[in-house]
Amino acid sequence: MSLSHELGCMNLHVDRYPYTGADECGMPLLLIHGWGMHGGMWGNVTEKLAQYFQVLALDLPGHGRSADTAHFDLDSVVDCLSAQFREPLTVCGWSLGGQVALRWAMRYPQQVQGLILVASTPSFVRREGWNHAMSAELLQEFAAALQQNYALTLKRFLALQLRGSEQEREILAVLRQALFSRGEPDLNALQGGLAILLECDLRSALSSIMQPALIIAGELDALAPWQASQYMSQQMPNAELVKIKGAAHAPFLSHAEEFVKHTVRFSHG
Repeated sequence: MSLSHELGCMNLHVDRYPYTGADECGMPLLLIHGWGMHGGMWGNVTEKLAQYFQVLALDLPGHGRSADTAHFDLDSVVDCLSAQFREPLTVCGWSLGGQVALRWAMRYPQQVQGLILVASTPSFVRREGWNHAMSAELLQEFAAALQQNYALTLKRFLALQLRGSEQEREILAVLRQALFSRGEPDLNALQGGLAILLECDLRSALSSIMQPALIIAGELDALAPWQASQYMSQQMPNAELVKIKGAAHAPFLSHAEEFVKHTVRFSHG
C-alpha cells in the first residue's frame, strides 16, 4: 500500500511494506533511490527486507509519484525528509540516495540512527587528490543529452550502472521495464540531481558522522568504485565496509540475498 504526504515544501510519495516477521515489531528502514529512478526500482528486495523491517521506499521530489519541484538541491531535499520523517530510523541510500542519507545524518543526526550506503561515494567526480570517481566530462555529457532526449539518456545511464555485473542482461531488462512505470521524472529534478552529482563533495565531513554505518560496495562498480566506499569506511568513525564480489552499481538486485543478509546483521546486531 502507498501513502502520499502533502508538505509545504513538496509532495513526497512513500510505498510502505508492512513488517511480516515474527517479533512484536520491525524497525523502520527508509530506502532512498538513485538519480533518475524511483522507489519501485528496489524491486523484490523490499519484500525480503519486510521480513525484518518496516520498509519505506520513497520517491524523491520530481521522481515517480512525488510532485515536481522547481528546486532540487541537496539541503532542500534533506530538510523535506526531516520534516516528514520525525521518528528515528535507519536510512538506506543507493547512489545519489547515499549522498542524501549522508547529508541528512550531518544536518539532523538525532533522526538518523543508522546509515546503509549502497554503491555511493562522497564525491562522484574526480577532483584534486580524488581519483576514485567518474570524470566530470561524462556527467556533463549526460546533462547535455538530457535536453535532447532524457528518456534515452536515462536508459544509457542504467546500462552504465550495470556494466560488468553478474546477471547484467537480466537485471537491465527488469530495470528498463520499471524505469518509466511511474511516469517520466521531472526535468528540473533530473538536472538538479546531476548538479548534486557534479558538485557535491562530502569528504571533509565524513569524520563528523558518528552514526553506525554499513557501506556496501559492488566490486565491479564503474560509477562509484569500491575504493570510494573503502575511503568512507576509513573516515567515518563507526563504519564497516562490505564488498560484494561480482556486483556493479545495483548489488541489492544482482546479489539480493547477500544484500539482505548484511543489512539484517548490521541492523539487528
